[in-house]
Amino acid sequence: MMLEAIYHRPKQNWSYAYDRSTLHLRIRTKKADMNAVQAIVGDKYAWDNTKQTVPMRIFATDALFDYWEVAVEPPFRRLRYAFQLEKGTKKLWLTESGFVNELPEDCLSFYDYPFINPIDVFQPPAWVKEAVFYQIFPERFANGDPSLDPENVEPWGGKPTPKNFFGGDLQGVIDHLDYLAELGVNAIYFTPVFEATTNHKYDTEDYLKIDPHFGTNELMKQLVDICRKRGIRVLLDAVFNHAGATFPPFLDAKEKGADSKYAGWFHVREWPLRVEDGIPTYDTFAFEPIMPKLNTEHPEVKEYLLKVARYWVEEIGIDGWRLDVANEVDHHFWREFRKTVKDVNPDAYILGEIWHDSMMWLEGDQFDAVMNYPFTNAVLDYAAYGKLDGRSFANAIGTQLANYPQQATEVAFNLLDSHDTPRLLTICGGEERRMKLAALFQMTYPGTPCIYYGDEIGMAGAGDPDCRQCMVWDEEQQNGDLLKFYQTLIALRKQHASLRSMDITFLHAEEKDAAVVYERRSGDNADVFIIAMNAGTRPRNLVIPAANGEWQDAFGGPGATTTVKGKQLSIALGSLGFAVYKYVG
Repeated sequence: MMLEAIYHRPKQNWSYAYDRSTLHLRIRTKKADMNAVQAIVGDKYAWDNTKQTVPMRIFATDALFDYWEVAVEPPFRRLRYAFQLEKGTKKLWLTESGFVNELPEDCLSFYDYPFINPIDVFQPPAWVKEAVFYQIFPERFANGDPSLDPENVEPWGGKPTPKNFFGGDLQGVIDHLDYLAELGVNAIYFTPVFEATTNHKYDTEDYLKIDPHFGTNELMKQLVDICRKRGIRVLLDAVFNHAGATFPPFLDAKEKGADSKYAGWFHVREWPLRVEDGIPTYDTFAFEPIMPKLNTEHPEVKEYLLKVARYWVEEIGIDGWRLDVANEVDHHFWREFRKTVKDVNPDAYILGEIWHDSMMWLEGDQFDAVMNYPFTNAVLDYAAYGKLDGRSFANAIGTQLANYPQQATEVAFNLLDSHDTPRLLTICGGEERRMKLAALFQMTYPGTPCIYYGDEIGMAGAGDPDCRQCMVWDEEQQNGDLLKFYQTLIALRKQHASLRSMDITFLHAEEKDAAVVYERRSGDNADVFIIAMNAGTRPRNLVIPAANGEWQDAFGGPGATTTVKGKQLSIALGSLGFAVYKYVG
């Protein structure tokens, strides 16, 4: 046994309440090092009458470790526990005091989960698990009301620059809700819609007002109401890390200096506010002078921003917030933000923009989820760039599954591109087949998938600003085959619980092999899929162990054929091919 590799901690993603009656216990061991791991559990005040030994299962694995898990329902919402580790004939026990060769008769040295207090249970909104998001950059989606156009508006479909405008607005979104419904999405994430000077609106001037080029607050409410009747949720972008250069408190501080009543609203290193050698004398987003960082510790700043957070949920009826540059705002503010929003609507979705490990924000007191860029990177490195073989890809996914509590993974925001990155088709080098592989995995993986507007019709684009082109509405210029692919895939995900479940098992993932095969099951095993993908350019013939019975071709790609013999599934995959099979008994 490699004891150095074994890890457990009685908190965070290692020991947590999944719901009001269930605890999840996890432990890490060296990969392929243990034959079995069991948990010894019981109530600390009734140990002799409640103790039991329960087997654990490997729920995820990566390049170095196996991750074991078990769900336990403590009889009195308290739990003392230890772990029994087995390798061959050798047994060892792990308690909070360390490794022991014999299990103590009492539980005094065991790990302790003191009590499942309902208020502490992290419960993200259930609807998010069923959602398929569609990200809209409002200025570039559709121009529904030309009377709102900026004076310098350019013809729709022109080349985007950092500063030009094309007249997209909220009415344009309302006009195309039928399109979104036909696509199958049931949630929209809007990049900022509040009054600002730029086309992206991340330099907020008035947080309580829809930008006049987009419409009005009343129109926003109308959009939300129409979406609700269609079963579509609406998420807005909260830019609370920083404001804009035309934000009235910033203008006052710029004019009056340290004497401004708003001086404390910002992080100022030196007065007066200015830029020297490209570096502002005040903290900003990056070094962008028009985006001064807000001091979210200041009582008046907190009061203002929490008023904003409450207003759009309570008065306009939005279903949640996406939080821009969330990792640069203090944790105390986010805790108050969560309480403010959840007091108005406990079902609101709070999503943080964080590009790295986010455990400290996902303990139930701040965010429900984060934008899952580690997932993005793993999928793109496999399907788009070809940097990962099957084994490395499966390992990267295993790490993701182990990193967070289950309820956080269930609502993780799984994106493949956005307004901050090149478009998916461009990332894939223009190869539609690679794009389909990435989207297939995204739509059949635990969490909440998000499509960046226009990807589904084959829009391409390099990094900002090219990724922010105008939506193509001329059907003759759309990729109809790709659109049908997305419609079919979204429908398949919505129809089958197994494709949204947490149960994912890699059946084939080998070194120097670009093919992977994985199984998806529903909780009651009534719904089972096997999905095969080949991110390589040479055909692959695979034989996969499978349940004896009939497997139905649910969704096939180019060059994929399957035969079933006994308890084996023989799959032939062409170059960059895929196949989806459903077990029908």
